[in-house]
Amino acid sequence: MFSKRYKITLLFNANKVYDRQVIQGIGDYLQASQCDWDVFLEEDFVSRLDSLSRWHGDGIIADFDDPEVAKVLQDKNVPVVAVGSSFQNPAQYPDLPYVATDNEALVQAAFEHLRLKGLEHFAFYGMPENPNNRWAIEREQLFQKVVNANGYECSIYRGLETTPDSWQYAINRLADWVQSLPHPVGVLAVSDARARHILQVCDHLGLIVPDRLSVIGIDDEDLTRHLSRVSLSSVAQGCRSMGFEAARLLHKQLQGQTVRSVRKLIGPDRVIERQSTDFKALSDPYVIQAMHFIRHNACKGIKVDQVLDFVKVSRSNLENRFKDDIGHSVHQEIHQAKLNQAMNLLRNTDLSTNDIAELCGYPSLQYMYAVFKKDMGMTPKAYRLSFNNDPESA
Repeated sequence: MFSKRYKITLLFNANKVYDRQVIQGIGDYLQASQCDWDVFLEEDFVSRLDSLSRWHGDGIIADFDDPEVAKVLQDKNVPVVAVGSSFQNPAQYPDLPYVATDNEALVQAAFEHLRLKGLEHFAFYGMPENPNNRWAIEREQLFQKVVNANGYECSIYRGLETTPDSWQYAINRLADWVQSLPHPVGVLAVSDARARHILQVCDHLGLIVPDRLSVIGIDDEDLTRHLSRVSLSSVAQGCRSMGFEAARLLHKQLQGQTVRSVRKLIGPDRVIERQSTDFKALSDPYVIQAMHFIRHNACKGIKVDQVLDFVKVSRSNLENRFKDDIGHSVHQEIHQAKLNQAMNLLRNTDLSTNDIAELCGYPSLQYMYAVFKKDMGMTPKAYRLSFNNDPESA
């Protein structure tokens, strides 16, 4: 069907989850269409522009969030498809076929997720303004716009660039901002990496997540969410769809079709809720303290007595407070916290069920199976398979 083999280069820095997933989407198109492309990508997945002038190929797909890439390719005499951020100002788009992550849809999804939790205070943790961070400034402006349009106020903090030398100073300034926020507050971080900064600061300050700060990021970056004790909620971008659409547009150009004015906005895949936004509108300070202790210690085999020692009230007092505020007992909350962690590990890791039972504080694998059968109506293995069709190596 295809009479010519085309040489295509991809200009992405795949140390970022965004770029890696866009590349996956390009691969999805190649597999689906069976188009005859020779794809060049640097072996270390870093885009290098110095040799591009000597490159003789047929088409390029590139990340235009990098201003240097955009500058070099703006007048390149081969078909180019740009991938990058959406913009409120149309003048910021290049005069090329452009596939963009829909920043307005991203922040709208994050806001609705926080608002539906019952939160009424909102904040945004962004990035310093520079040419490489135009996408971050877009998200900041759009989030403030959405929050204000719904009748709320929004606190904005861009923070500082982080390096080994500046890290502690940057975190101290972030801590100052976090402590100035009203509580409870829903915080959108411009990326998962920045969300992790907030989780670390809250841990150092003893601020309870999500009861004092509910935190959500953008990217659903696997590496980032494994580097904090509190699992991070995140908005998953539609990056694979972006890559697929970019490859489709390039393929059309290579076939002689005119697509120069095409601009495609791709919305988020979904909001992935984890512990950092598992907010319940709790009013009792003793219940909030107890919930914090349970979340961090349930899988260590704690009993109700340890919770009582932590909050320093009698059992009858705390049990009554729990029933008034959340509708069930302290023991049930410990049970549910362990079960939630087991479900999280089954969904998101390849750990064996035996390892998960141990990590979640169950006395035996058989005991965990009995819990799942009673509460979920299925075995742990069946639960895992309902999310992942790969066979379990338990």
